[in-house]
Amino acid sequence: MLIKILLFGLIWRLVGNPFLAILILLVILYVLDRRYVGILPNLTRPFQLKRRATRLRSDLHANPHNTSAKLDLARILIERKKFEEALPYLEQTLPIMQESADVHYEIGLCHLRLGHIAEGESFMLKAIDLNPRVKYGEAYLRLGEALAPLAPERAAQFIEHFRDLHSSSVEAYYRLGQLYQQMGRQGEAKRAYTEALDIYRGLPRYSRRQQRRWAWLARMK
Repeated sequence: MLIKILLFGLIWRLVGNPFLAILILLVILYVLDRRYVGILPNLTRPFQLKRRATRLRSDLHANPHNTSAKLDLARILIERKKFEEALPYLEQTLPIMQESADVHYEIGLCHLRLGHIAEGESFMLKAIDLNPRVKYGEAYLRLGEALAPLAPERAAQFIEHFRDLHSSSVEAYYRLGQLYQQMGRQGEAKRAYTEALDIYRGLPRYSRRQQRRWAWLARMK
C-alpha cells in the first residue's frame, strides 16, 4: 500500500492532475497484474469472444453441418456463461463424437449450470468413464460443486478425487478450499488454502508465474 501511495504521489507531481494520476496508476497496476499475477480479468477477452462467435455463426449459416464450427461456438458460449445457448450445438455434435470425453463433459457442465443435476451428473460420469482425467479432472470438481448443497458426502468424494489428481497444483487446492467453504467445512477449507500456499512455495521458479494467481487468492482467504 505504501508503494502505491508513493507511486501515486510521484505520478501526481509529474502530470499535475490528481484524477489523471489515479487513472495512470490504475493502468499501471492493471498491466502489472496481467503480466505477473492475473487476478484481474482480461478486459479485451469478451470482445474477442464476441467477434469469434459472430464469425462462427456466419460459417454455420453457410454450412450448417460444420461440426467443428458448432463445437468451437459452443465452447465460446460456455466461456461467456451462455449455457442454454451452447447446449443445442453440443447435442448436435454428440452423434459424431460419441467417444469424446470433452463433449460429454461440456454437455454435462451446461446441464449442471442450468440446474439439471441428474442429466449433468450422467454426462459427467460418462466423460470420466471415457477419460478419468478429462479436462484435468474438472469433471470431479464440477460434480462436487453441483452436489454440495444436495448430497454433501457424495460431493466430498468427488472433491477428494479431484485433489488426488492434482496433489501438486496450487489452483486445485484453492478451488478445493472454495468448495469446502461452500459446504460449511471451514476447517478443511483453511487447510486447503494453507496447502495451496505450501505447494506454491515449493514450486520451481519457472512454475510460479502460472500458479501465482491462485497463491494470491489463497493468501487473501
